[in-house]
Amino acid sequence: MKEKELTSTSGYAFIAAILVLWIFGGMIAAGAQAGLLATILFFVGTTLSMGLTVINPNEAAVATFFGEYVGTIRHNGLRWVNPLYRRRKISLRARNLNGPKLKVNDKMGNPIEIAAVVVWHVQDTAQASFEVDNYQKFVEIQSEAAIRKLAGMYCYDIIEDEDAEITLRDGSGKINEMLEHELTERLVRAGVGIHEARISHLAYSPEIAGAMLQRQQASAVVAARKQIVDGAVGMVEMALAKLSEKGIVHLDEERKAAMVSNLLVVLCGEKSVSPVINAGTLYN
Repeated sequence: MKEKELTSTSGYAFIAAILVLWIFGGMIAAGAQAGLLATILFFVGTTLSMGLTVINPNEAAVATFFGEYVGTIRHNGLRWVNPLYRRRKISLRARNLNGPKLKVNDKMGNPIEIAAVVVWHVQDTAQASFEVDNYQKFVEIQSEAAIRKLAGMYCYDIIEDEDAEITLRDGSGKINEMLEHELTERLVRAGVGIHEARISHLAYSPEIAGAMLQRQQASAVVAARKQIVDGAVGMVEMALAKLSEKGIVHLDEERKAAMVSNLLVVLCGEKSVSPVINAGTLYN
């Protein structure tokens, strides 16, 4: 079922006609001999007044006639339609859905907490009214289902899967696009359009948060140490090359090994080193 526009008439002219009917009916009712005519005028005026409806900005009214959908009124202001039409107003404004924190498992089976914020609006009033039972509840349930599905397709972080191109934590831009696409496909049958969908909360579940934090810290320490060692080796290589180039001192292989060991201790150590002066030689 698709939305179709219902032609409506400005209600101001009908207000004037209704007032005229009621005034004449009252004047006639004042006479003792025209009660039937006065009743008819009052009845016609009251019936016409039932066709008046006010449509606010970003609002629509879905009209049915004895169970049959006849169209949607989208013109703002005071409008008049057939008094026998049953009208139901629907807001077309953008709405926020702040989803609850969901506990789900990511691709690797780790329990995580995830939540999303969805900005949506009704774009087809006929589908929203007749294709689903309650379109607002439909949006809530389908949004939760989409988030659960997305969380199970990807890992929380690249530490868990080094070959992963997209993760829930690092690929936020792509993840949001995929969430928006998934919601659009699920909610199109309810006549709902998606403005924006974003992950608002993402964290490990409390029972594994401590262990995962230690794992992340260990990985960070290993990465930092690797960078320090790479830099220290380069500096030692440069120092030996400079000493050899300028001819300051000639070192045999054993002395080079001792010098490399000392330099690496100085450059890679976490604390300041205390120099030890050797008054003799390496062999004494």
